[in-house]
Amino acid sequence: MDLLNITNWGLNISKKDGSPLLISGPCSAETKEQVADTCQQIAALGIDILRAGIWKPRTRPGSFEGLGSIALPWLIEAGKTNKLPVCCEVANAFHVQEALKHGVDILWIGARTTVNPFAVQEIADALQHKDIPVFVKNPVNPDLELWIGAIERLNKVGIRKIAAIHRGFSVYNSPKYRNQPQWEIPIELHRRYPNLEIICDPSHIAGKRALLYEIAQKALDLNFDGLMIEAHIHPDQAWSDALQQLNPEGLDKLLKQLTSRQTESDNPDYLRKIHAFRELIDQLDSETLDLIDERMKIVRKIGHYKKASNIAVLQIERWKYVREMCIKKAEKLGISSKFVEEFISTIHNESIDQQTTIMRN
Repeated sequence: MDLLNITNWGLNISKKDGSPLLISGPCSAETKEQVADTCQQIAALGIDILRAGIWKPRTRPGSFEGLGSIALPWLIEAGKTNKLPVCCEVANAFHVQEALKHGVDILWIGARTTVNPFAVQEIADALQHKDIPVFVKNPVNPDLELWIGAIERLNKVGIRKIAAIHRGFSVYNSPKYRNQPQWEIPIELHRRYPNLEIICDPSHIAGKRALLYEIAQKALDLNFDGLMIEAHIHPDQAWSDALQQLNPEGLDKLLKQLTSRQTESDNPDYLRKIHAFRELIDQLDSETLDLIDERMKIVRKIGHYKKASNIAVLQIERWKYVREMCIKKAEKLGISSKFVEEFISTIHNESIDQQTTIMRN
């Protein structure tokens, strides 16, 4: 994909004051009054774009699936009244046609659609050569290539105003969040495509109002470009996703709690100190790789000795000892045991691979 084609677009996604782009509105458009009242109250909080669900893909039949096209004029009117652009989700060519016909300013492709290349291509074909911003949510499963593929399909038909939305990934029986953040995936997306803005959807990651702040602040700490947060005039009475929506007062409180981070600083003292710290980090990273290399040399020697002695590669008791020893030391050092477990497991897996190669040659 030509990165030069993915540029900042005219609705000011990168705000001059460095604050995040704010998108908010009800999960679903339920009544004209509900859309109007919610949008009027949240617009006064400094929201940049209003949203509402018009068509709602649901897991099970019988759930509220949105009112469809009848609700589009309500969203358009709310945007005009509050002098703000509006956006909604589309999942097929008919949705695109209806949204464009009514004058929706921005479209987004939801996670359940992003996962299906046929559906994304249908939407892309319906948008060919249209000058409209499109947000692409990550697919429900943690597949970065699938996310990129959806963006590429839009880019190939002439859509140039593209941003990504991180809404987390579905896992079975998630212990805390509705969808796991897996921050490393949007971070990798940003590494590959630094010109592509990324917006965080704390509502769908958290699934609960009480968890919205920690997700939203984490996104800002990671320099995400914006937030999409669901709001409803009476969230406990919402027809969909009631637990994750805020009322206008709750949204106001949340926004006031959040702290935006600068990308860079021209303070000479900061630049001097951060440069010195980074030099130390670079040196330690290099030394760490040297130590891993020394470890692997010993691993290979052990592999040859095991082969000569006809001993299996995996020694489970030894692995249990190494793992437990590293976790105990991590706890004493104040390092996350989860991180150390993943780190030492990765090294162990590479050790097994290297010894397996020796056994087969």
